[in-house]
Amino acid sequence: MSDKIRQIQSHGQSIWMDYISRDMLTSGELVRLIYNGITGVTSNPTIFEKAISGSTDYDEDLAALAKQNSDTLAVYESLTLADIRTAADLLRPVYSETQGCDGFVSLEVNPALAHNTDDTIEEAKRLSAELDRPNVMIKVPGTEEGMPAIQHLISQGINVNVTLIFSLDAYAKVREAYIAGLEERSRAGYPVDRVASVASFFISRVDTAVDALVEQSNEPEGLFGSAAVANAKLAYDAFRRTFRTERFDRLRAQGAQVQRPLWASTSTKNPQYSDLLYVEPLIGPDTVNTMPPATFEAFLDHGKVASTLEDGIEGAHKTMQSLQHLNIDLNRVTDILLSEGTAAFRDSYEKLLTNLDSKIRELSIPARR
Repeated sequence: MSDKIRQIQSHGQSIWMDYISRDMLTSGELVRLIYNGITGVTSNPTIFEKAISGSTDYDEDLAALAKQNSDTLAVYESLTLADIRTAADLLRPVYSETQGCDGFVSLEVNPALAHNTDDTIEEAKRLSAELDRPNVMIKVPGTEEGMPAIQHLISQGINVNVTLIFSLDAYAKVREAYIAGLEERSRAGYPVDRVASVASFFISRVDTAVDALVEQSNEPEGLFGSAAVANAKLAYDAFRRTFRTERFDRLRAQGAQVQRPLWASTSTKNPQYSDLLYVEPLIGPDTVNTMPPATFEAFLDHGKVASTLEDGIEGAHKTMQSLQHLNIDLNRVTDILLSEGTAAFRDSYEKLLTNLDSKIRELSIPARR
C-alpha cells in the first residue's frame, strides 16, 4: 500500500477513485489502485459518457449487444452494469476485510428521474437486483424528491450513495432520511448491520460559484477559495453531532454504520489554487474522499497528511458570516448548483445515448432508441 494512503487511512479516511472505464478494468489498473490502497470507485453519467464515447474499448461488446436488437438504453445498461459488476468483484476482498464498511462501487439512477420519487425507487431497486452484489451503492440525487426515496431504499437494505449535496440544509435532510430508513428497517425486524450509505458533498463547484460573486463585490482577496472548504467543515461538524446522539446509539448497538460524508468534486478548478485544496484540509475520521485520477496522482506525489477536518470550525463560521455581510446567499447558490448538477448529468446521459446511436450506425447494425 502507498505510504500516503496508509497515513490517510490512519486518520480514518478512505480514498476512492472517481473514475471507471473498461480499460481500467481489463488492463489491471484497478487492481493496481486497490493494491495501492484505493477502497472504492464512484461513477456518474459524465464519467461513463467520456469512457464509452471517447474510446473504442466498448465497440466489440457494443456490436454484439446491438445484434440482439436491444434498444440503445438497454445497450447502455448492459455496458455499464458489466463494468460495475467487474469493479465490485475486484473490490469484494476489501468489502469482506472491512466487514462491509468499505469496498464499494457506485452507479447512478437515470438522472432524468431526479425529481420523481416513485420512479427513482423503482429504478434503484431494479438496478440493485440486476447487479446482485453486496458492495454496490445506488446513487440517488439529494433533491427534495430524492429524500423519501433514500429513506425507503435504506429501509429495504439497499446501499445508497446520496449524490449532488451542496447545502447544509439538504445535508440535514439526507442524514434524517438515512437514520429514519434504518429505524424503519429495524422496526420491521430486519438487520441493519450491512446497510451502508455515504453522503456525497460536492466541494469545488461551491468555490467556483461563490468566487464569482465575491469578485463582483470588490472585497479583499481573503474570501476567494474559502467557501467550499468552510461549507464542508460545517457539514462534518453537523455529521459528528448527528451520529453521536442517543437516537443513533440505539441503531449502533444493532451494528448500524454511520453514513460517512464523502467529499466529491475534489479536483481544483482554479489553476491559481493548490491542486490539493479539496484534499488536505478535509482529512478526518469516518470520511471518504473520491478523487479523479489527476488529483489522486497529485496526492501521491506531494500530498501532506494530517488530521485537519476538525480544525478551523470557528473560521468556517466566520467565512459564512463574511459571505452574509456581502449579501451572498449561499442557500441560493447551492440551489442553483443542485439544479445545474442534475441538468449536467442528464445532458451527459442523453449525449451518451446519442453517441451510442451514432456508433451503432457506424457499425452498420440496426438498433432502436
